[in-house]
Amino acid sequence: MKSELAGEVHFDQFTCGRYATDASHYQITPIGVVVPRTIDEAERAIGIARAEGVTVLARGGGTSQCGQTVGESLVVDCSKYLNRVIDLDVSRQRCAVEPGIVLDDLNRQLKPHGLWFPVDISTASRATIGGMAGNNSCGGRSLRYGTMRDNVIGIDAVLADGTRAHFGPIGSPDDAPPPLKSLAQDLMTIGVREADEIAARFPKVQRRVGGYNLDALVPGSYKDGNGINLAHILVGSEGTLGFSTRVELKLSPLLGRRAVGAVHFGSFYEAMNCAQHIVGLKPIAVELVDRTMIELAGAIPIYKPTLDRFVRDLPEAILLVEFGENDHEENLRRLRRLKELIGDLGFHWDNSGTKWGGVVEVLNPELQAAITEVRTSGLNIMMSMKEQGKPVSFVEDCAVPLEHLADYTSRLTAIFERHGTRGTWYAHAGSGCLHVRPVLNLRLEKDVHAMRAIAEEAFAMVREYKGSHSGEHGDGLVRSEFNEPMFGSKLARAFEEVKDRFDPNALYNPGKVVRPSKFDDRSLLRYKPDYSGLDIKTELDWSVFPGAGGGFQGAVEMCNNNGACRKLAGGAMCPSYRVTRDERDVTRGRANTLRLAVTGQLGPDALSSDEMAETLALCVSCKACRRECPTGIDMARMKIEVLAARAKKNGLSLHDRLVGYLPRYAPYAARLPWLFNLRDRWPLLQRVSESLANFSARRSLPKWRADIYRDRSDWPHRAAPAEGGSTPPREVVLFADTFNRYFERENLDAAMRVLSAGGYRIHAAKPKDGGRPLCCGRTFLSVGKVDEARREMRRTLEALAPFAKRGVPIVGLEPSCLLTFRDEMPALMTGEGVAEVAAQALLFEEFLAREIKAGISLPLKPLPRPALLHGHCHQKAFAAMGAVESVLRAVPDLKVETVESSCCGMAGSFGYKADTIDVSLKMGELSLLPAVRKAPDDAIIVADGTSCRHQIHDGAGREALHVARVLEMSLQNEQR
Repeated sequence: MKSELAGEVHFDQFTCGRYATDASHYQITPIGVVVPRTIDEAERAIGIARAEGVTVLARGGGTSQCGQTVGESLVVDCSKYLNRVIDLDVSRQRCAVEPGIVLDDLNRQLKPHGLWFPVDISTASRATIGGMAGNNSCGGRSLRYGTMRDNVIGIDAVLADGTRAHFGPIGSPDDAPPPLKSLAQDLMTIGVREADEIAARFPKVQRRVGGYNLDALVPGSYKDGNGINLAHILVGSEGTLGFSTRVELKLSPLLGRRAVGAVHFGSFYEAMNCAQHIVGLKPIAVELVDRTMIELAGAIPIYKPTLDRFVRDLPEAILLVEFGENDHEENLRRLRRLKELIGDLGFHWDNSGTKWGGVVEVLNPELQAAITEVRTSGLNIMMSMKEQGKPVSFVEDCAVPLEHLADYTSRLTAIFERHGTRGTWYAHAGSGCLHVRPVLNLRLEKDVHAMRAIAEEAFAMVREYKGSHSGEHGDGLVRSEFNEPMFGSKLARAFEEVKDRFDPNALYNPGKVVRPSKFDDRSLLRYKPDYSGLDIKTELDWSVFPGAGGGFQGAVEMCNNNGACRKLAGGAMCPSYRVTRDERDVTRGRANTLRLAVTGQLGPDALSSDEMAETLALCVSCKACRRECPTGIDMARMKIEVLAARAKKNGLSLHDRLVGYLPRYAPYAARLPWLFNLRDRWPLLQRVSESLANFSARRSLPKWRADIYRDRSDWPHRAAPAEGGSTPPREVVLFADTFNRYFERENLDAAMRVLSAGGYRIHAAKPKDGGRPLCCGRTFLSVGKVDEARREMRRTLEALAPFAKRGVPIVGLEPSCLLTFRDEMPALMTGEGVAEVAAQALLFEEFLAREIKAGISLPLKPLPRPALLHGHCHQKAFAAMGAVESVLRAVPDLKVETVESSCCGMAGSFGYKADTIDVSLKMGELSLLPAVRKAPDDAIIVADGTSCRHQIHDGAGREALHVARVLEMSLQNEQR
């Protein structure tokens, strides 16, 4: 196959392992993976599979929660290359796309035309249109816009026999394209024959995506007259009937200003009971956030500030009610009616118990967007529980008529309690479809049995209410087994008839929708009966997690495969994936590979293998996942374990030695800077350094200098303002990192001047032994020399702990160095002083922002210039961007703009390597470097990271400054 396709073809164990899971609890290793560059190439791959008797599984973002995109098949990944907008008709509000385009990416392209595709599912940042069509996705605003079926006009597909055909509206079989006339006749015959059974057995709720859409085959089901839309039998078919190559979509005008009411309830039951009354106000969405989700989200740094802005006290449930009419005054009127309705139903803030509650108005668009981000992250927030028991998806999508919603949730809670568990609830209250997941540990046989019992009891109750057992996320391996009890044997046979008519040899995605396996077959689960962690020794503290390796196993198992890391815009995660779009290079792919390795599924010594090194080669340790991954995957820290295992097994390369031991040889290099700088002056030495040490000849190295920064504690400081008499000056310790000390001492000098101007007594961080300067250990961690990093940390701890114990802040300039004291040091060391130093360690801008807020003043003069700010990845990961922005805004007349950027691409030594420089430069070109080039000539480019400044210099030809130097520029003349 590799010889016949120009795209990517993989049959290796590591790649197939990455495609063995989706966002469900199943794991089935595929036969191979094809990533086609064109539709024609995908068709050729399918043809080869057909000839070889191998089944085919189309895959988009791999975010399906029911096991639709796992199977022992040839996986065809459409998401990397098959992602074009083929045609856009703005006037008719239509477009045609390839199946692999991501919803958010499509909407970014539509936005300039005032349009969007409104099936706004929570996984919009990574879900593909092909996957959404296959799943008949719904979205949070389905009250207005309906499901995918309501918004898909036509589909071009490759059938199992290789026929290419267009599926769309027809009045009769004679209207079908020639390849489909016979098929259309047979399908319409099924529709006519089963019309009465369909009318009797198909649930009368909007959220019904189970089985095949036989109701779409009933004459008159599409528009007026007796027509049908053949595309609608493919919608919701989960890739079992054909391979979609082109999807034509109906578009909608962008929503304007909206009004949101966050309706608080002191009782979950009362919230559910109110939903039926609220929908009478015709909102476009009514979404549930329950107490569990509120508590879990409040523990996640990226979400807590949003909750603080709209959650009042601690409600049992909140219904987020959104009004989106074209007339904003009408939205406000409906919001007022909502408040009146809640009051009329007996809910008041002054009440206690079940009738406590009220409406918090949310009119700020930025806050509305932040709340939407929390809501759409509901699944990942729920999965952030660290124990082995996790919320499991199998009765998640049941939809019932609204008048039964409160009773349904109450009875389902009782079912959970009978089986010794509890449920988590969120999502679409206005549609009667709540995502509920009982907490189970599927490693345990008893919990697998409980899953079966809960499913059978829950689905029986749904049938009693004439609801749907499959309300949004489809059937897959989870719910296909229950299609026959839900729809009856006659329609189940009709489903099989449709499958056989399309695909008689079961080429496409077998075992889904029809003829399924048992949903609790443990051989198909991610945690199979023999699943266990290997006895491995880890270097860092993972004890907050369960499992082998001191909790390392539990840490990597936190990834639930929902794929938030696959987003292509916004935030910083995952920068290398944004360049390569390769599953190997996304946080999810790396976490999956680590999980398979630490549980022995990739063979012995997989953790230290070359394949594992390749898996993590493009991880730049930006720590974006630490903050942005809703389940808390910290790949930067996990990478240290892999690097340490490889360093023990293989030793260090020359490149890694030069990088890791930089703090050790830096004092000697500073004595002979002319010698160490020869490399960049002689092209021959550049080529030699590339061949011997993997330093790219296309990248200059930092310039050594003789006038390095030398620690001093005698800098004159401005006297602090007296309060009823003289007061001792405030104290601060300035930690001089290796990079600023030896390469850019101007930054440390500027920091000294600024702190002195603020009236601070500055202590130097000096080693007790009087030897070489202190170091945080970062460079050693970056090459896996953990013992050497600890050695550096101990020296530094001895010097800093006495200050920290007195409460003296420890301030540093380089984010990656200073934040090591807050992040890696507590994970690597125990004992006296560690916690105190971590608590007192502050970035320069964090310290000043705190002090300015407390009332100190700096004698800053106006700087009437624009400033373009790029945040270091670790600043973003530790929520320090607000601090640097506020400090810059303290400078009079300075106009600050922050670049929405991911990693600059340098990432320590990553950008210097010959084998990664191309990816490094592409990362910079994603957003940072173009923004810098567009900045006015007089703009101050601000970047606190040494690597960031180097990338900006190399890639955009501009000099960037540390915030300390910007403040120095602004100081009063007498202080300069």
